[in-house]
Amino acid sequence: MSLSKIKHIVLVSMPPAPPCPRPATSVCCGIAPRPRPRPQADHQTAQILSGKGGVGKSSVTTQIALSLSLAGHSVGVLDVDLTGPSIPRMFGIEDAKVTQAPGGWMPITVHEADQSAGIGSLRVMSLGFLLPRRGDAVVWRGPKKTAMVRQFLSDVFWDELDYLLIDTPPGTSDEHISLAETLLQKARPEQLAGAVVVTTPQAVATADVRKELNFCTKTAIRVLGVVENMSGFVCPNCSECTNIFMSGGGEVMAKDYNVPFLGRVPIDPQFLVLIEAGTRPRYPEGTLVNGQDISTPSDAPTDGNETRDTAPLVHKYKDCSLAPIFSTITADVVAAAQPQGA
Repeated sequence: MSLSKIKHIVLVSMPPAPPCPRPATSVCCGIAPRPRPRPQADHQTAQILSGKGGVGKSSVTTQIALSLSLAGHSVGVLDVDLTGPSIPRMFGIEDAKVTQAPGGWMPITVHEADQSAGIGSLRVMSLGFLLPRRGDAVVWRGPKKTAMVRQFLSDVFWDELDYLLIDTPPGTSDEHISLAETLLQKARPEQLAGAVVVTTPQAVATADVRKELNFCTKTAIRVLGVVENMSGFVCPNCSECTNIFMSGGGEVMAKDYNVPFLGRVPIDPQFLVLIEAGTRPRYPEGTLVNGQDISTPSDAPTDGNETRDTAPLVHKYKDCSLAPIFSTITADVVAAAQPQGA
């Protein structure tokens, strides 16, 4: 299978969306032939999970992938959120189309490795690349979703990878069960790093995310840690970081379940500008995040004089206030992902 060259696999998810009232129909999406047998993988896999929708799971997946790449690791991101694939937009590659090879697909390259800068390669696969138009709905029943997830795990030629991050959909339904079963059957134990669970601080979110932690226990998925997302808001006009959704709920939940707490991530509008417009983040003087001054240097170009920045996303992300936060989170994930007893 195509996991043969991957060292670590990491997982990500959220609660189920409501069922569609329309009858299920097929969507023409260029599904490849049945997979051919392939050698076993040499990477680790991690899932990014959550029991709650809208907690920023895809954002967390994107930033862990960028941080791993900045640390010199070769990274793949597999988007198995079939009804709401967000990963192509997060990486600014929505117009890309996958290439079919005999027996499978070639993933989309976000950027190649740059050994001189210590940056690893980053590749992505998503159902979003297979749809004729971005707004097309995927109206599939469970068996077809299950088949698609299994095909993604067996029919993508990742080449050499250190980490495969799996961005999962909301809930604990067909895609999650199929994913867990397939990985437990076809991947070696040392490849299955575990799951990063994402929540927001408020109790209405952690109440649902606790169900995801129970799901991990029942399916024997190791929890690498909990990320408390949207814990604070970085004002784009002043130096304040305000806890508009409270703070600390994710850490309390992690303690209750005796799993690692990876850290708090504030809302940063400049990260949204980076993703949507490709503009390098800028911060007013005195901006502090987690006690660190991330103000934009006074000699940096002003908005009016700034030309279009064509640098790769991974380079511009280094100027984001969230980059040092995720650098620490990612280092903890890498440490936790090592085979137990190693």
